[in-house]
Amino acid sequence: MTKPTEPSEQPPYLRIVAGIRRRIVDGELVPGDTVPSTRQIAREWGVALATATKALTTMRLEGLVETRPRSGTVVAGAAAVAPPRRRTSVALAPDQELSLDRIVGTAIDIADAEGLSALSMRGVAARLGVAAMSPYRYVPSKDDLVLLMADAAFGEVAYPEHAPEDWRASVELGARALWALYRKHPWLAQLGSLSRPLLVPNLMIYGEWVLGALDGHGLEPHTLFDIHLLIYSHVQGMAVHLEWEAQAEAATGQSEDQWRDSRAPVLKELVESGRIPTYARVMGGLGGAYELRLDVLFDLGLRALLDGMTPLVEGGRTER
Repeated sequence: MTKPTEPSEQPPYLRIVAGIRRRIVDGELVPGDTVPSTRQIAREWGVALATATKALTTMRLEGLVETRPRSGTVVAGAAAVAPPRRRTSVALAPDQELSLDRIVGTAIDIADAEGLSALSMRGVAARLGVAAMSPYRYVPSKDDLVLLMADAAFGEVAYPEHAPEDWRASVELGARALWALYRKHPWLAQLGSLSRPLLVPNLMIYGEWVLGALDGHGLEPHTLFDIHLLIYSHVQGMAVHLEWEAQAEAATGQSEDQWRDSRAPVLKELVESGRIPTYARVMGGLGGAYELRLDVLFDLGLRALLDGMTPLVEGGRTER
């Protein structure tokens, strides 16, 4: 008779699964509650990120948890709490043959739910239920995969066949389309900088759209390109905060409101120090609380930029 595997002899990822399962059985975690992220699991159980990813993947395959965009991994609505059946191998159905599109799509799902830092080639393979090295037959490295992910995501934006005749309406359409995309895929804003731009075809199409809207107004090429970069940097600059907040919440376990509440004594001390009287007066007028709304700030900044650029564009000024 084969000796049963003792808990201490179980692979680390199965011990993690068992530990989280116990939390669900005991009612510590209920359907809809967020389960620990890959980084939190790695820190709590002292394992590698790949092991943490394998544990989460196992729980997903068992129907214990599910992934929700920007919410991370949560306890499934009908979470199974019985001991899992022994698994041998996970075979792909005929209509789910491994392909580059499936690898890229799965990688995007992981980045959307858990952030780009949680992405690994091994994690993608685990999510797909294939051997760890299988994705390498299609993508040479994680860096190459990220570029493919970015191009696929930027390709989701559909621009009209004919741009509005008004340059401002056309630029605003492009900027808002890009903002909506960053809202959907916050990790995109972490890729590339103005000095080292992300050179993927579908992002270049956005640049083509904005440059086309600004072209034909008598602007010198360098001025035209400066305006294009200012608009792009406003969109990206606002969008980086989306992923930063998600990363901070995953690392600290505190929501934005919880973090703000925990820093209230520090802020109170600064306000009462007398060193920042204007800030103190403004905060007093806000009742001591300010609600950060990125969409409102994005709109305000975009309008201000376009208002300021209107004389330059419509006047055809070219000096730098």
